[in-house]
Order: sequence, then structure tokens, then C-alpha cells
Amino acid sequence: MAYQSKKRFVAVLLSAACLAACSGAALAADAGAVATDGKPVNPARWIVTVGASVEYGSKFEGARTSGFGFMPSFDIRSADEPEGMSAPDDNIDYTLLTLGGLELGPVIGFRSGRDHSDDKAFVGLRHISFTVDGGMFAQYWPIPDRLRVRAEVRQAFNNSGGLVADLSADVFQRYDKFLFSVGPRLSIADSTYMRNAFGVTEDEARHNHRVEAYTPGGGIKSYGIVAATTYSFSDAWSVQLFGRYDRLAGDAAESPVVPRLGSKDQKAVGITWNYSFGVGH
Repeated sequence: MAYQSKKRFVAVLLSAACLAACSGAALAADAGAVATDGKPVNPARWIVTVGASVEYGSKFEGARTSGFGFMPSFDIRSADEPEGMSAPDDNIDYTLLTLGGLELGPVIGFRSGRDHSDDKAFVGLRHISFTVDGGMFAQYWPIPDRLRVRAEVRQAFNNSGGLVADLSADVFQRYDKFLFSVGPRLSIADSTYMRNAFGVTEDEARHNHRVEAYTPGGGIKSYGIVAATTYSFSDAWSVQLFGRYDRLAGDAAESPVVPRLGSKDQKAVGITWNYSFGVGH
């Protein structure tokens, strides 16, 4: 989804990524050099992939209005590890452990904020700050390079953000330089998350005049689908087009904020550019 409150934070990340890419390009060039015996000269130890996405979609969770947003991506893998397949909504992760095909490791994600400037209908309701969350991910390929199931459990780094679990399954199909993927989504959140995003206090209800007080509980937050098409220009450059649809459910959908001020239907389309380079010798 498009989250305009991320712009300043993301700009810093993208600037850092660009610096890393510029310095890494020279290393990647060195890594590609070949000696007379056919072996690489100073081969890279790691492959780093940085990306930047532009999205057009819901300004924040539960919003009726849409806008543009920006998002960074980052991945690192050993040079002898094959390039993995991923979905556009995978958060930043690193595999620490593999057990019989089950990959486990830490994951970091970004959560949108909500401000009155995003939608005047939300005047009187709380301001929600953009934040970072972190936790663990697990994924498994029942059919190697074709079918993947994945779970992310992340806790916000601030006290009011709460816990969210995102479950997904994706089918991948490669055709020449194209990679297609599609799959369902299910998101579950605890009561802290739901109260922060969809709750209404008595004081907020008095100030907004269009909604009554509401205290949601934890449970299923949304379900949906994600599809993407990726084209690889070379080993270094690729571009991805993606789309996502989510339908708010459970106590999130029952919140008076959603039908009266926002929408249960959350949509986004976007494009991502990725650049990979080698580092270390």
C-alpha cells in the first residue's frame, strides 16, 4: 500500500542504498574479472540487492483515499547461494538457519502512519506514527522453485503498535527472463494493534462526530491476494510490476471508522527496480 508518511525515512534509506550501490559496482566489476586459467579473480563473497518501489494505493490501512508512496528493499546472500524467489510484499529478512528445507531468520518491516492531512474525514481521531517492526520469519517450499508458504510474525518497536502475523502462499513460474508469481494472503493482529489502527475512544468520537467509541479485539485483520511479474535485464538489473488487494475482516472491518470514513477494500499497484552487486573478497 502507498504510505506517504514514509517519504522522508525512505529517502534516507535510499540515499544510503545508492551509496552502497556505487561503491559495490566497482567490486562487482572486479569480481567478474577472469584469469588466464578461467577462474574468477577476487570473486565476491556476498551478493547484495537493493531496490526502490513506487506504489499507488491506499494512503493508510482502512483508508478510502489513495496516493503515491515509496518503499526500499534490501537482500544479502552468499555468492555461492543461488538467487532466491520472493514476493513483492516480503519484508527485509535474512536466513539464519535451514532445517530440512525450512528457512528461519529475523525479519524487519515498516508500518504506515495516519495523519489528518491524509484524509480530512479522520479529523479528531488519533495520529498514528510511522514505525518499524521486527520479528521472525519462516518459509518452506513444498514444491521447490514452484510453491512457497511463508509466515512473518513482527512486533512494533514502539509500545502502541502491537503484534501482527502475516501468512502467505505463492506459486512461481519462470519463463525465459520473466518470473510470474501469485498467491493468497492472511493477516492476523493482536488487540493492541487493532485498537491502535481501528479503535475509537470516547474523546475521539466526540471530536469526530461521525463515529462512536469502539474497542476491537485481536484476530483476523484482512485477507487478500498478491500478483507480480518480474523481468531480468541482466544478472544485475531487474524490474517488477505488482498488484495487491486486501479485504479488511473481523473486528477491523466492524470498526465504525472503516465503513463511515474509509473502506474495507485496500488496493495497490506498483513498480520496483532492483540492482545486485558483489561485495567482499
